[in-house]
Amino acid sequence: MAMTFHCDIVTAEKSMFSGLLELLVVSGELGELGVTYGHAPLLTAIKAGPVRVVRQGGQEEIYFISGGFLEVQPHVVTVLADTGDRAGDLDEAAALEAKREAERALEERGAEMEYSEALSRLGEAAARLRTIEELRRRARSAG
Repeated sequence: MAMTFHCDIVTAEKSMFSGLLELLVVSGELGELGVTYGHAPLLTAIKAGPVRVVRQGGQEEIYFISGGFLEVQPHVVTVLADTGDRAGDLDEAAALEAKREAERALEERGAEMEYSEALSRLGEAAARLRTIEELRRRARSAG
């Protein structure tokens, strides 16, 4: 049996996950970051996208976060997310529409939405779609 560590994934509004993990994978500022038992202490910003967890016993789950911070301490790992959802709860149609709206706002550069806000919304919508695709890819490889 693999060594485990305690992990909490939280947003300002809710606790998304709390339990023992064998592996945590997040999108860090410099690329994918994996955390296993005994990882060195760390505090880093994380980007919007999928968060993959492998629970004690090997069950895998995927969550979506819109960004935040990862803190690795000797006995607990915490993902402090701006917002987040279980990947299975994401609405692909809504993410595609949000992406289209952000792209349209970037093209028009109108007064309705600031450029930086449109860019941020585009990034989050793209990250939601990446998370949905990751969930599909994992389902195909498992099935």
